[in-house]
Amino acid sequence: MSSQSVVSFAGVDTCLSSLKHCQSYISTGMEMATKVAFDLVENRNDIEEVNAMENAMLEYAAMNREVCHYVKAVEDTVRQIKQKKPEILPDLKLEVEEKFKTLESTNTDLDLQSDEKIAHFKDQLRKMKNQFGVHSDPKEIPDLELVDEDIAVTQSQMNFICPITQNEMMNPVRNKVCGHAYGEEAILQLLRNRERLKKKVCCPTIGCNNRNVRRSDLVPDEVLKRTIDSQSKHSPSTQ
Repeated sequence: MSSQSVVSFAGVDTCLSSLKHCQSYISTGMEMATKVAFDLVENRNDIEEVNAMENAMLEYAAMNREVCHYVKAVEDTVRQIKQKKPEILPDLKLEVEEKFKTLESTNTDLDLQSDEKIAHFKDQLRKMKNQFGVHSDPKEIPDLELVDEDIAVTQSQMNFICPITQNEMMNPVRNKVCGHAYGEEAILQLLRNRERLKKKVCCPTIGCNNRNVRRSDLVPDEVLKRTIDSQSKHSPSTQ
């Protein structure tokens, strides 16, 4: 019985590894859909194509949620069996399916809309649409307060200098906590250096009160990257 349990759990571990690998493919798909959506907006293509990319992002998020639920169902089942150590090993497939169905029964559209990657995508897409004047519906055009807010964001983005290197930012990332942007490699190198010293990283932007920058707080700022690239293309020095 002991050897059978080990063999069964070894097979489960292999399946879990495959499922988690699927999540990396889903993440890649979301990155590609994001890039295509932003390309479409930047080139002022048919808004229906942009909407199709938004729907694709939601589908990817739904797939990721399903995989996460299945992984959790498997892990919970294995953990319970190991804790109880039953004399007769139960039907793993049946146990997992029941837990999976329970988790899936709690699904709502709100879950997808509040997904961190979806929320970031929608925020970046909104900024792209406002920057290039692309709107699918008159109702989508922001009121004056939102316009002022976006103008302020755009103006703040006109400074493309990384606060760490003092050079133009390469692959900018934005801190979700304080809203400041840095060159990706520059901030990651700073984090690595401070981690070796077992010290926290303060936001390098002058005047910022954020005293603990973390990798998990950094998200790619595709809008800023494209603004920088566009500015570089039209800069007299590049002509």
